Amino acid sequence: MKVHLIAVGGSAMHNMAIAMHKKGFIVTGSDDEILEPSRSRLAKLNLLPASEGWDVNNIHKGLDAVILGMHARIDNPELQKAQELGLKIYSYPEYIYEQTKDKIRIVIGGSHGKTTITAMILHVLNYHKIDCDYLVGAQLEGFDTMVKLTKEAAIAVIEGDEYLSSPIDRRPKFHLYKPNIAVLSGIAWDHINVFPTYENYIEQFRIFVDLIEKNGSIIYCELDEEVKKVCEKVRSNIKKFPYAVPEHKIENGITILTKSNCRLQIFGEHNLMNLNGARLACSHVGISNEQFYEAVQSFTGAAKRLEVIKKNDTTAVYKDFAHSPSKLKATTQAVKKQFPDRKLIACMELHTFSSLNEDFLKEYNGSMAFADEAVVYFNPHTIEHKKLKPITEEQVKEAFGGKNIKVYTDSKVLLSDLLKMNFVSKNLLMMSSGNFDGIDFKELGEKVVK
Repeated sequence: MKVHLIAVGGSAMHNMAIAMHKKGFIVTGSDDEILEPSRSRLAKLNLLPASEGWDVNNIHKGLDAVILGMHARIDNPELQKAQELGLKIYSYPEYIYEQTKDKIRIVIGGSHGKTTITAMILHVLNYHKIDCDYLVGAQLEGFDTMVKLTKEAAIAVIEGDEYLSSPIDRRPKFHLYKPNIAVLSGIAWDHINVFPTYENYIEQFRIFVDLIEKNGSIIYCELDEEVKKVCEKVRSNIKKFPYAVPEHKIENGITILTKSNCRLQIFGEHNLMNLNGARLACSHVGISNEQFYEAVQSFTGAAKRLEVIKKNDTTAVYKDFAHSPSKLKATTQAVKKQFPDRKLIACMELHTFSSLNEDFLKEYNGSMAFADEAVVYFNPHTIEHKKLKPITEEQVKEAFGGKNIKVYTDSKVLLSDLLKMNFVSKNLLMMSSGNFDGIDFKELGEKVVK
Protein backbone atom coordinates (compact mmCIF):
# COMPACT_ATOMS: atom_id res chain seq x y z
CA MET A 1 0.00 0.00 0.00
CA LYS A 2 1.26 3.46 -0.94
CA VAL A 3 -0.28 6.35 1.00
CA HIS A 4 0.39 10.07 1.09
CA LEU A 5 -0.59 12.32 4.01
CA ILE A 6 -1.38 15.99 3.30
CA ALA A 7 -0.63 18.01 6.49
CA VAL A 8 1.48 15.22 7.98
CA GLY A 9 2.87 17.42 10.77
CA GLY A 10 -0.30 17.41 12.87
CA SER A 11 -0.51 15.55 16.17
CA ALA A 12 -2.81 12.77 14.93
CA MET A 13 -1.51 12.83 11.35
CA HIS A 14 2.17 12.25 12.11
CA ASN A 15 1.22 9.45 14.50
CA MET A 16 -0.87 7.89 11.74
CA ALA A 17 2.09 8.12 9.35
CA ILE A 18 4.26 6.27 11.88
CA ALA A 19 1.53 3.64 12.50
CA MET A 20 1.13 2.90 8.80
CA HIS A 21 4.90 2.77 8.29
CA LYS A 22 5.10 0.17 11.08
CA LYS A 23 2.31 -1.78 9.38
CA GLY A 24 4.51 -2.04 6.28
CA PHE A 25 2.96 0.66 4.10
CA ILE A 26 5.03 2.97 1.86
CA VAL A 27 4.32 6.36 3.44
CA THR A 28 5.00 9.88 2.19
CA GLY A 29 3.80 13.20 3.56
CA SER A 30 3.86 16.96 3.16
CA ASP A 31 3.16 20.06 5.22
CA ASP A 32 3.92 23.80 5.15
CA GLU A 33 5.21 23.69 8.74
CA ILE A 34 6.33 20.77 10.90
CA LEU A 35 7.13 21.48 14.53
CA GLU A 36 8.47 19.36 17.39
CA PRO A 37 7.89 16.66 18.43
CA SER A 38 6.42 15.70 15.04
CA ARG A 39 9.61 16.70 13.19
CA SER A 40 11.99 14.50 15.20
CA ARG A 41 9.62 11.53 15.33
CA LEU A 42 9.09 11.56 11.56
CA ALA A 43 12.81 12.08 10.89
CA LYS A 44 13.74 9.09 13.05
CA LEU A 45 11.82 6.80 10.66
CA ASN A 46 12.85 8.66 7.48
CA LEU A 47 9.31 9.92 7.04
CA LEU A 48 10.11 13.65 7.28
CA PRO A 49 9.48 15.45 3.97
CA ALA A 50 12.69 16.67 2.27
CA SER A 51 11.34 20.22 2.39
CA GLU A 52 8.36 22.08 3.82
CA GLY A 53 5.55 23.18 1.52
CA TRP A 54 3.18 21.64 -0.99
CA ASP A 55 4.35 19.87 -4.16
CA VAL A 56 1.90 18.49 -6.73
CA ASN A 57 4.56 15.96 -7.74
CA ASN A 58 3.81 14.13 -4.46
CA ILE A 59 0.46 13.16 -5.97
CA HIS A 60 0.42 10.46 -8.67
CA LYS A 61 -1.70 7.56 -9.90
CA GLY A 62 0.50 5.05 -8.04
CA LEU A 63 -0.99 6.10 -4.68
CA ASP A 64 -3.55 3.78 -3.10
CA ALA A 65 -4.83 6.48 -0.77
CA VAL A 66 -4.44 10.16 0.10
CA ILE A 67 -5.18 11.13 3.70
CA LEU A 68 -6.16 14.74 4.26
CA GLY A 69 -5.46 16.47 7.56
CA MET A 70 -7.65 19.19 9.05
CA HIS A 71 -4.79 21.70 8.86
CA ALA A 72 -4.84 21.68 5.03
CA ARG A 73 -6.96 24.23 3.21
CA ILE A 74 -9.66 23.39 0.69
CA ASP A 75 -7.58 24.99 -2.11
CA ASN A 76 -4.44 22.96 -1.25
CA PRO A 77 -2.66 22.20 -4.57
CA GLU A 78 -1.94 18.57 -3.61
CA LEU A 79 -5.60 18.03 -2.70
CA GLN A 80 -6.72 19.55 -6.00
CA LYS A 81 -4.32 17.30 -7.94
CA ALA A 82 -5.61 14.22 -6.08
CA GLN A 83 -9.18 15.24 -6.93
CA GLU A 84 -8.26 15.74 -10.61
CA LEU A 85 -6.67 12.26 -10.76
CA GLY A 86 -9.71 10.70 -9.10
CA LEU A 87 -7.63 9.24 -6.24
CA LYS A 88 -9.34 7.93 -3.11
CA ILE A 89 -9.13 10.74 -0.54
CA TYR A 90 -9.78 9.97 3.13
CA SER A 91 -9.96 12.10 6.25
CA TYR A 92 -7.90 10.49 9.00
CA PRO A 93 -10.99 9.28 10.96
CA GLU A 94 -12.36 7.80 7.74
CA TYR A 95 -9.08 5.95 7.22
CA ILE A 96 -9.02 4.74 10.83
CA TYR A 97 -12.41 3.12 10.14
CA GLU A 98 -11.14 1.68 6.85
CA GLN A 99 -8.29 -0.01 8.72
CA THR A 100 -10.45 -1.28 11.62
CA LYS A 101 -13.81 -2.13 9.99
CA ASP A 102 -13.30 -5.88 10.54
CA LYS A 103 -12.40 -5.45 14.24
CA ILE A 104 -14.43 -4.95 17.42
CA ARG A 105 -14.45 -1.15 17.70
CA ILE A 106 -14.72 0.47 21.14
CA VAL A 107 -15.35 4.19 20.54
CA ILE A 108 -15.26 6.69 23.41
CA GLY A 109 -17.16 9.94 22.90
CA GLY A 110 -18.04 12.90 25.10
CA SER A 111 -17.27 16.58 25.64
CA HIS A 112 -14.93 15.61 28.46
CA GLY A 113 -13.29 12.46 29.84
CA LYS A 114 -12.84 10.64 26.53
CA THR A 115 -9.02 10.76 26.52
CA THR A 116 -8.85 9.48 30.10
CA ILE A 117 -11.34 6.65 29.49
CA THR A 118 -9.48 5.64 26.31
CA ALA A 119 -6.18 5.73 28.20
CA MET A 120 -7.59 3.60 31.05
CA ILE A 121 -8.90 0.95 28.63
CA LEU A 122 -5.55 0.83 26.82
CA HIS A 123 -3.64 0.62 30.10
CA VAL A 124 -5.73 -2.34 31.28
CA LEU A 125 -5.50 -4.20 27.95
CA ASN A 126 -1.76 -3.57 27.80
CA TYR A 127 -1.32 -4.76 31.41
CA HIS A 128 -3.01 -8.05 30.51
CA LYS A 129 -1.06 -8.28 27.21
CA ILE A 130 -4.18 -8.07 25.02
CA ASP A 131 -3.22 -6.67 21.63
CA CYS A 132 -5.35 -3.90 20.12
CA ASP A 133 -5.28 -1.14 17.56
CA TYR A 134 -5.94 2.34 18.92
CA LEU A 135 -6.30 6.07 18.43
CA VAL A 136 -5.92 8.28 21.50
CA GLY A 137 -5.59 12.06 21.86
CA ALA A 138 -2.61 12.17 24.23
CA GLN A 139 0.78 10.57 24.60
CA LEU A 140 0.46 7.70 27.09
CA GLU A 141 3.07 6.15 29.33
CA GLY A 142 4.12 2.77 27.92
CA PHE A 143 2.89 3.55 24.38
CA ASP A 144 5.23 4.75 21.61
CA THR A 145 2.58 6.42 19.47
CA MET A 146 -0.94 7.85 19.71
CA VAL A 147 -2.07 5.65 16.80
CA LYS A 148 -1.54 1.92 16.21
CA LEU A 149 -2.83 -0.05 13.23
CA THR A 150 -2.07 -3.74 12.74
CA LYS A 151 -3.28 -6.70 10.73
CA GLU A 152 -3.45 -9.02 13.75
CA ALA A 153 -5.34 -7.19 16.55
CA ALA A 154 -9.02 -8.13 16.92
CA ILE A 155 -9.93 -5.02 18.95
CA ALA A 156 -9.66 -1.30 18.14
CA VAL A 157 -9.98 1.33 20.89
CA ILE A 158 -10.76 4.75 19.42
CA GLU A 159 -11.13 8.16 21.05
CA GLY A 160 -14.09 9.73 19.25
CA ASP A 161 -13.59 13.48 18.89
CA GLU A 162 -16.64 15.50 17.85
CA TYR A 163 -14.66 18.08 15.84
CA LEU A 164 -14.78 18.11 12.02
CA SER A 165 -13.00 15.43 9.97
CA SER A 166 -11.31 17.41 7.18
CA PRO A 167 -11.67 20.54 5.03
CA ILE A 168 -13.80 18.55 2.55
CA ASP A 169 -15.59 16.31 5.07
CA ARG A 170 -17.55 18.40 7.57
CA ARG A 171 -18.83 15.45 9.58
CA PRO A 172 -17.67 15.14 13.20
CA LYS A 173 -14.88 12.57 13.48
CA PHE A 174 -16.82 10.26 15.78
CA HIS A 175 -19.58 9.84 13.20
CA LEU A 176 -17.19 7.83 11.05
CA TYR A 177 -16.15 5.04 13.43
CA LYS A 178 -19.45 3.04 13.71
CA PRO A 179 -18.78 1.49 17.12
CA ASN A 180 -19.66 -2.00 18.26
CA ILE A 181 -19.21 -0.74 21.82
CA ALA A 182 -19.75 2.99 22.45
CA VAL A 183 -18.94 4.94 25.61
CA LEU A 184 -20.46 8.38 26.21
CA SER A 185 -19.01 10.28 29.17
CA GLY A 186 -20.66 13.69 29.14
CA ILE A 187 -22.16 16.45 27.01
CA ALA A 188 -21.33 20.13 27.56
CA TRP A 189 -21.55 22.64 24.71
CA ASP A 190 -18.21 23.27 22.98
CA HIS A 191 -16.78 24.16 19.53
CA ILE A 192 -19.32 26.95 18.99
CA ASN A 193 -17.52 28.02 15.81
CA VAL A 194 -18.74 24.72 14.30
CA PHE A 195 -21.89 24.03 16.36
CA PRO A 196 -23.45 27.48 16.86
CA THR A 197 -26.35 26.32 19.04
CA TYR A 198 -26.59 24.02 22.03
CA GLU A 199 -29.23 21.90 20.30
CA ASN A 200 -27.05 21.54 17.21
CA TYR A 201 -24.17 20.32 19.39
CA ILE A 202 -26.34 17.75 21.22
CA GLU A 203 -27.64 16.47 17.87
CA GLN A 204 -24.11 15.28 17.00
CA PHE A 205 -24.21 12.90 19.98
CA ARG A 206 -27.63 11.59 18.99
CA ILE A 207 -26.20 10.78 15.57
CA PHE A 208 -23.14 9.12 17.18
CA VAL A 209 -25.35 6.83 19.27
CA ASP A 210 -27.54 6.05 16.27
CA LEU A 211 -24.46 4.89 14.35
CA ILE A 212 -23.70 2.05 16.81
CA GLU A 213 -23.66 -1.26 14.94
CA LYS A 214 -26.65 -3.62 15.23
CA ASN A 215 -26.61 -5.60 18.53
CA GLY A 216 -23.96 -3.24 19.88
CA SER A 217 -23.74 -1.60 23.31
CA ILE A 218 -23.86 1.92 24.72
CA ILE A 219 -22.06 2.53 28.02
CA TYR A 220 -23.02 5.94 29.41
CA CYS A 221 -22.79 8.21 32.43
CA GLU A 222 -26.30 8.31 33.90
CA LEU A 223 -25.41 11.31 36.11
CA ASP A 224 -25.20 13.55 33.05
CA GLU A 225 -28.78 14.52 32.18
CA GLU A 226 -28.09 15.21 28.50
CA VAL A 227 -26.23 11.93 28.09
CA LYS A 228 -29.03 10.07 29.83
CA LYS A 229 -31.67 11.61 27.55
CA VAL A 230 -29.67 10.76 24.42
CA CYS A 231 -28.81 7.19 25.44
CA GLU A 232 -32.17 6.14 26.82
CA LYS A 233 -33.70 6.70 23.37
CA VAL A 234 -31.36 4.33 21.52
CA ARG A 235 -32.67 1.65 19.16
CA SER A 236 -34.08 -1.53 20.68
CA ASN A 237 -31.20 -3.61 19.26
CA ILE A 238 -28.64 -1.65 21.33
CA LYS A 239 -27.86 -2.83 24.87
CA LYS A 240 -27.61 -0.08 27.53
CA PHE A 241 -25.08 0.01 30.40
CA PRO A 242 -25.35 3.10 32.64
CA TYR A 243 -22.62 3.99 35.14
CA ALA A 244 -22.06 6.50 37.96
CA VAL A 245 -19.47 7.24 40.67
CA PRO A 246 -18.26 4.07 42.44
CA GLU A 247 -18.22 3.95 46.25
CA HIS A 248 -14.90 5.28 47.51
CA LYS A 249 -13.08 7.00 50.35
CA ILE A 250 -10.09 9.33 50.58
CA GLU A 251 -7.30 8.60 53.06
CA ASN A 252 -4.24 10.86 53.26
CA GLY A 253 -4.78 12.14 49.73
CA ILE A 254 -5.24 8.62 48.27
CA THR A 255 -8.55 7.49 46.74
CA ILE A 256 -9.59 3.92 47.59
CA LEU A 257 -12.50 2.05 45.99
CA THR A 258 -14.31 0.58 48.99
CA LYS A 259 -15.81 -2.57 47.44
CA SER A 260 -12.56 -3.79 45.88
CA ASN A 261 -10.09 -2.02 48.21
CA CYS A 262 -8.38 -0.80 45.04
CA ARG A 263 -5.95 2.06 45.76
CA LEU A 264 -5.81 4.55 42.89
CA GLN A 265 -3.18 6.99 41.67
CA ILE A 266 -5.89 9.17 40.15
CA PHE A 267 -8.61 11.12 41.95
CA GLY A 268 -11.72 13.22 41.49
CA GLU A 269 -15.32 12.13 40.96
CA HIS A 270 -15.07 12.78 37.21
CA ASN A 271 -12.10 10.39 37.04
CA LEU A 272 -13.96 7.79 39.10
CA MET A 273 -16.88 8.00 36.67
CA ASN A 274 -14.38 7.63 33.83
CA LEU A 275 -12.98 4.55 35.57
CA ASN A 276 -16.43 2.96 35.75
CA GLY A 277 -17.00 3.61 32.06
CA ALA A 278 -13.64 2.04 31.23
CA ARG A 279 -14.40 -0.97 33.44
CA LEU A 280 -17.66 -1.68 31.61
CA ALA A 281 -15.96 -1.33 28.22
CA CYS A 282 -13.24 -3.77 29.27
CA SER A 283 -15.86 -6.24 30.50
CA HIS A 284 -17.22 -6.37 26.93
CA VAL A 285 -13.90 -7.79 25.69
CA GLY A 286 -13.44 -10.39 28.41
CA ILE A 287 -11.75 -8.47 31.25
CA SER A 288 -13.22 -9.39 34.66
CA ASN A 289 -13.71 -6.77 37.40
CA GLU A 290 -10.87 -8.37 39.37
CA GLN A 291 -8.53 -8.15 36.38
CA PHE A 292 -9.58 -4.55 35.75
CA TYR A 293 -8.91 -3.40 39.35
CA GLU A 294 -5.59 -5.23 39.43
CA ALA A 295 -4.44 -3.33 36.33
CA VAL A 296 -5.94 0.10 36.97
CA GLN A 297 -4.10 0.58 40.29
CA SER A 298 -0.96 1.42 38.30
CA PHE A 299 -2.72 3.91 36.00
CA THR A 300 -1.27 7.38 36.57
CA GLY A 301 -3.40 9.30 34.06
CA ALA A 302 -3.08 10.65 30.54
CA ALA A 303 -0.69 13.50 29.76
CA LYS A 304 -2.05 16.92 30.83
CA ARG A 305 -5.02 15.34 32.62
CA LEU A 306 -4.49 16.29 36.27
CA GLU A 307 -0.82 15.58 35.65
CA VAL A 308 1.49 16.13 38.63
CA ILE A 309 4.26 18.55 37.73
CA LYS A 310 5.93 18.59 41.17
CA LYS A 311 4.91 17.94 44.76
CA ASN A 312 6.16 17.66 48.33
CA ASP A 313 4.47 17.01 51.68
CA THR A 314 2.55 20.31 51.74
CA THR A 315 2.20 21.41 48.10
CA ALA A 316 1.33 19.92 44.73
CA VAL A 317 1.44 21.55 41.30
CA TYR A 318 -0.85 20.12 38.59
CA LYS A 319 -1.47 20.87 34.94
CA ASP A 320 -4.66 19.95 33.16
CA PHE A 321 -6.09 20.28 29.65
CA ALA A 322 -9.33 21.73 31.09
CA HIS A 323 -10.64 24.75 29.20
CA SER A 324 -14.43 24.37 28.91
CA PRO A 325 -16.73 25.36 31.81
CA SER A 326 -17.65 21.78 32.75
CA LYS A 327 -14.01 20.68 32.74
CA LEU A 328 -12.91 23.63 34.89
CA LYS A 329 -15.58 22.88 37.47
CA ALA A 330 -14.83 19.14 37.60
CA THR A 331 -11.06 19.61 37.83
CA THR A 332 -11.05 22.34 40.48
CA GLN A 333 -13.62 20.42 42.54
CA ALA A 334 -11.51 17.25 42.31
CA VAL A 335 -8.33 18.90 43.62
CA LYS A 336 -10.17 20.73 46.40
CA LYS A 337 -11.97 17.57 47.59
CA GLN A 338 -8.78 15.51 47.48
CA PHE A 339 -6.88 18.05 49.61
CA PRO A 340 -9.56 19.80 51.73
CA ASP A 341 -6.98 21.16 54.19
CA ARG A 342 -4.99 22.96 51.48
CA LYS A 343 -5.92 26.18 49.73
CA LEU A 344 -6.32 25.88 45.98
CA ILE A 345 -4.86 28.44 43.59
CA ALA A 346 -6.42 27.67 40.20
CA CYS A 347 -5.29 29.34 36.97
CA MET A 348 -6.97 28.90 33.58
CA GLU A 349 -6.23 30.29 30.14
CA LEU A 350 -8.94 31.38 27.73
CA HIS A 351 -7.35 29.97 24.59
CA THR A 352 -9.93 28.21 22.38
CA PHE A 353 -12.29 29.85 19.90
CA SER A 354 -15.28 29.11 22.14
CA SER A 355 -13.69 30.38 25.36
CA LEU A 356 -12.67 33.69 23.76
CA ASN A 357 -16.11 34.30 22.26
CA GLU A 358 -17.95 37.17 23.96
CA ASP A 359 -21.31 35.35 23.82
CA PHE A 360 -19.92 32.07 25.19
CA LEU A 361 -18.15 33.67 28.18
CA LYS A 362 -21.31 33.61 30.29
CA GLU A 363 -21.16 29.77 30.23
CA TYR A 364 -18.20 30.05 32.66
CA ASN A 365 -20.28 31.47 35.49
CA GLY A 366 -19.36 29.66 38.72
CA SER A 367 -16.98 27.24 36.99
CA MET A 368 -14.08 28.07 39.35
CA ALA A 369 -16.08 28.45 42.55
CA PHE A 370 -14.19 25.59 44.25
CA ALA A 371 -10.88 27.49 44.04
CA ASP A 372 -9.82 29.63 47.00
CA GLU A 373 -8.12 31.97 44.53
CA ALA A 374 -8.97 31.83 40.83
CA VAL A 375 -6.95 33.33 38.00
CA VAL A 376 -8.13 33.77 34.41
CA TYR A 377 -5.58 34.64 31.73
CA PHE A 378 -6.11 35.64 28.11
CA ASN A 379 -3.92 37.22 25.45
CA PRO A 380 -5.63 40.00 23.45
CA HIS A 381 -3.38 39.15 20.47
CA THR A 382 -4.88 35.63 20.37
CA ILE A 383 -8.35 37.15 20.07
CA GLU A 384 -7.13 39.39 17.26
CA HIS A 385 -5.51 36.41 15.50
CA LYS A 386 -8.77 34.44 15.69
CA LYS A 387 -10.61 37.50 14.29
CA LEU A 388 -12.95 37.66 17.26
CA LYS A 389 -14.52 40.69 18.91
CA PRO A 390 -12.24 42.02 21.69
CA ILE A 391 -13.15 41.26 25.31
CA THR A 392 -12.13 43.16 28.43
CA GLU A 393 -10.80 42.10 31.82
CA GLU A 394 -14.01 43.44 33.38
CA GLN A 395 -16.16 41.31 31.04
CA VAL A 396 -14.20 38.19 31.96
CA LYS A 397 -14.40 38.84 35.70
CA GLU A 398 -18.14 39.44 35.49
CA ALA A 399 -18.70 36.35 33.31
CA PHE A 400 -16.94 34.04 35.80
CA GLY A 401 -19.10 35.57 38.53
CA GLY A 402 -16.77 35.17 41.47
CA LYS A 403 -15.25 37.58 43.97
CA ASN A 404 -12.20 35.32 44.05
CA ILE A 405 -11.38 35.99 40.36
CA LYS A 406 -8.26 37.81 39.16
CA VAL A 407 -7.78 38.47 35.46
CA TYR A 408 -4.41 38.82 33.69
CA THR A 409 -3.51 39.66 30.08
CA ASP A 410 0.29 39.40 30.49
CA SER A 411 1.66 35.92 31.27
CA LYS A 412 4.96 37.35 32.57
CA VAL A 413 3.12 39.38 35.21
CA LEU A 414 1.04 36.33 36.10
CA LEU A 415 4.16 34.18 36.48
CA SER A 416 5.87 36.82 38.60
CA ASP A 417 2.86 37.12 40.93
CA LEU A 418 2.61 33.34 41.32
CA LEU A 419 6.26 33.05 42.29
CA LYS A 420 5.83 35.72 44.97
CA MET A 421 3.24 33.58 46.77
CA ASN A 422 3.92 31.31 49.74
CA PHE A 423 2.64 27.88 48.68
CA VAL A 424 2.93 26.05 52.00
CA SER A 425 -0.34 24.13 52.49
CA LYS A 426 -1.50 25.25 49.04
CA ASN A 427 -1.92 23.53 45.69
CA LEU A 428 -1.45 25.16 42.30
CA LEU A 429 -3.55 24.04 39.32
CA MET A 430 -2.71 25.28 35.80
CA MET A 431 -5.48 24.63 33.25
CA SER A 432 -5.26 25.28 29.51
CA SER A 433 -5.24 23.69 26.07
CA GLY A 434 -2.25 25.98 25.46
CA ASN A 435 0.67 26.99 27.70
CA PHE A 436 -0.14 30.49 28.99
CA ASP A 437 1.98 31.93 26.15
CA GLY A 438 5.22 30.20 27.00
CA ILE A 439 5.15 29.45 30.73
CA ASP A 440 7.48 26.50 31.44
CA PHE A 441 5.29 24.34 33.70
CA LYS A 442 8.17 22.13 34.85
CA GLU A 443 10.28 25.12 35.90
CA LEU A 444 7.26 26.73 37.57
CA GLY A 445 6.53 23.54 39.52
CA GLU A 446 10.10 23.25 40.77
CA LYS A 447 10.18 26.89 41.91
CA VAL A 448 6.77 26.70 43.63
CA VAL A 449 7.61 23.51 45.54
CA LYS A 450 11.08 24.77 46.44
